[in-house]
Amino acid sequence: MKKLLFSIALTSLGLLNVHAQDKGSFEFGIGSGLNFSEVSLININTDNNLTLNAGHLFGFNVGASAEYYFSDRWGIKLKVIRDGKGFSDGLIIGDNFQQTTDFRLNYITVPVIVNFHFASRRNWYANVGPYIGFLNNVKDSEKLGEELGIDLKEGFKSTDLGLAFGVGYKIKIIENFKLFLEFDGQLGFLDIFKENDIDPITNSRYSMNIGGLFTL
Repeated sequence: MKKLLFSIALTSLGLLNVHAQDKGSFEFGIGSGLNFSEVSLININTDNNLTLNAGHLFGFNVGASAEYYFSDRWGIKLKVIRDGKGFSDGLIIGDNFQQTTDFRLNYITVPVIVNFHFASRRNWYANVGPYIGFLNNVKDSEKLGEELGIDLKEGFKSTDLGLAFGVGYKIKIIENFKLFLEFDGQLGFLDIFKENDIDPITNSRYSMNIGGLFTL
């Protein structure tokens, strides 16, 4: 009886175990998460001495990834993410009017990161690397851009560059499939506006993600 219980326990632990990837293997993933985004400049001053407190904004991301393993610890990962960024209480200035609104910037973000897998079963990982973002569209919460005939995207640069980083945990479900939970961050280096006479305004966003990983 003791031997049977011991065998069942070992089998159960084996089902939970996340095996290290072999050198030369590929792992593909899909996932999504909740974004918390903001910009580097908190106070925005206008010509009329109006001060705005640019605040954080919540959004979503959805993406796919592919990782190549150099060893059981090291890999290089490419991601393609549809990212929701931006800030609240921004300002739209036109002829004889000023309007505060939320700016929602939607990017296609492509990070290329080095992934380090650690712990005894290699089920934890941490990563860092550069990213490039391509601006897809810009919307405001009140859709004032459509009502006032303003193309909000024209005021922003079409690309963004920065540093991506993250840490996560993998849970084996069946052979060649795992769930992952991760914290993911991005810090922009470039001013997101085309014309800006004040300090550079850069993107930053943090997210909690969940998804699946498939091994080939």
